[in-house]
Amino acid sequence: MERRLIVVSACAFIVAAVLYSAWVPGQFANPAVDRTEGYLSELAARDQSWSALFRAADALAGLACVLGVALAPRVRAEWPGWLAMAAFGLLTAADSAVPLDCALISSPACERAPHTLAHHLHTYTSALASAASLVAMLLLARAWRTRTARFLAGAYTLATVLTLVAAAAGHLVGVAQRAQVAVIALWLVYVAARLLAAPQDEPGHARPHVVEDGRGPAVLVAAGMGGAWFHWDAVAAGLAPAHRVIRFDRPGLGRSPAAPEPPTLYGEAARLAALAPSHPEKVAVIAHSVAAWHAEAFARLHPLRVSRVVLVDPSCRERPGRGTSGPGRALGRWLPAFGGTWAAAALARCVGPLAHRLAGGGGDPAGVYREGRVLAAAAGEWLAFRDMAADLEEIRREHPYPPVPTLVITAGRTDGCQERLARSLGADHVRLPKAGHQVQLDAPEAITRPFNGE
Repeated sequence: MERRLIVVSACAFIVAAVLYSAWVPGQFANPAVDRTEGYLSELAARDQSWSALFRAADALAGLACVLGVALAPRVRAEWPGWLAMAAFGLLTAADSAVPLDCALISSPACERAPHTLAHHLHTYTSALASAASLVAMLLLARAWRTRTARFLAGAYTLATVLTLVAAAAGHLVGVAQRAQVAVIALWLVYVAARLLAAPQDEPGHARPHVVEDGRGPAVLVAAGMGGAWFHWDAVAAGLAPAHRVIRFDRPGLGRSPAAPEPPTLYGEAARLAALAPSHPEKVAVIAHSVAAWHAEAFARLHPLRVSRVVLVDPSCRERPGRGTSGPGRALGRWLPAFGGTWAAAALARCVGPLAHRLAGGGGDPAGVYREGRVLAAAAGEWLAFRDMAADLEEIRREHPYPPVPTLVITAGRTDGCQERLARSLGADHVRLPKAGHQVQLDAPEAITRPFNGE
């Protein structure tokens, strides 16, 4: 999927280059604009016959450039250059919204006529777009260190200087500007070619981020949907004096690398099995929210490896339904790749920390909720929710729950579904009416109490 996103990004840059070059045939279709002295913007002036066509081409070229940047793979060291590329695309699109009233240089009467605000704004948007493209080329050429990038950046710098000189001298500005925009089009094609030619890492299954504290009987902690290891600091501190506490981040979450495919219940149960101590040593499992399903599946599939289960405000669905819809599954397959793009990074910076706080997660000391892969992984878990519910029902039918001590902790108001879940598992049931869903933050002692003999 990552390769497909790269192809889409490259195609967007090619489309931007073609649309940005609409002036090449357009200048012959509109001979009223002087090709030697006239600005290219005059082709899109309101009084020109093909104005709407050239303005649409500029708008689509700018938006295609922004799309290309959005879907390009995120490389942290290159962010200033890509940000400038996105600014160039937005300013190019904005340029089309504020066209000249008339052909300023090609029509002598235009200079004497009164002009609208859009006419005056066009000067600034055009200048800013040129500056943004220059900055993007210089920064990315410095980051990429290739001869082609440096040549194009140098050529554009020279063309920009010549355009400024020609504008000041009042002669040959049309020639200089045409050379300038031609280099931009070549740059867009080069960016597309570089994306397509870049080597791609083979998708694999990197080891998740794991944190261990203390010594003694093993306790495996599974965070809820979108959770991170640091949410369980207080629980780990309460257990570590007498237990070996194992915390981890699922793929894409916390500090774990993203996985190439969406999560599944069987996969998460297998992950718990891989992180748990080898048989015959047994492990106690603490699982929050939807991770309670992972823990229950692990206990049913590996009954000889579990010593105790604590389900903290577990997700509960008595009617699992048909599972995730077809479009939801398709989107879920794209999300891991999308998490590595600039669009995901920008979206996470804007909404990630706020969404984390609104979900009751508190602060983000590690800054992980500002990462695009975390946002994509959390969305992927949400999309996989219904499939996991259906798989859990299948596991429940085929595998009995082992006779191990089990505790179900309910936060907030009494939940009849969780009460019935506790009865079906033969579990003790504790209600915490004053605690929120994030029990590990609001009342960690309620989780550690069964392990400390209280």
